[in-house]
Amino acid sequence: MEEQHLGAISETGPFRCEQCNALVTFADASAPRRCDNCGSENLAALELPPESTEQSLVAELRAVPPWLSDPAALLVDPGEYLCYEDGEEIVVVPLTREWTRIGRSLAADVRFDDPTVSRRHALLVRAPDGVRVLDDRSLNGVFVNGQRVEWSTLAHGDEILVGRYRLHFAKLESVGAVPAGSAAQE
Repeated sequence: MEEQHLGAISETGPFRCEQCNALVTFADASAPRRCDNCGSENLAALELPPESTEQSLVAELRAVPPWLSDPAALLVDPGEYLCYEDGEEIVVVPLTREWTRIGRSLAADVRFDDPTVSRRHALLVRAPDGVRVLDDRSLNGVFVNGQRVEWSTLAHGDEILVGRYRLHFAKLESVGAVPAGSAAQE
């Protein structure tokens, strides 16, 4: 028996959930057609924009949230942080150790109990030259600013997509800090 697909640009997406307005894509065409966010089966195929507006659509989808535009208002101490929204709450995780694990496992430092997140999804690695995110052999991949990556150095405001969760890297410099590599003059 031949299966018909009506009106979908692609069998894997992108789709928009008509219930919660979440963006939905599927890893393979045989995946159940449900929103990962709310479980609704009411999905509408998105029309692809003309090439000239594609960049603005991507920028809109990964715009820096307003609460991250002024890190001093959100963060107390200078340092590096992972921030994300959990309902109405903004969760701020200080990155104080060399490794921070993100995943579904009980051993994860940042844990998401969600099937779109692998048990060992990603690692954040702090080094003298910056913070990097590494894909820890996840099924759905790690995306930084909309691009799938195996690893990427992070800058303030970068969006990290882990499963259906949008995390943001934030860095708060101390006031009067001397940039690395420059000597203080008296």
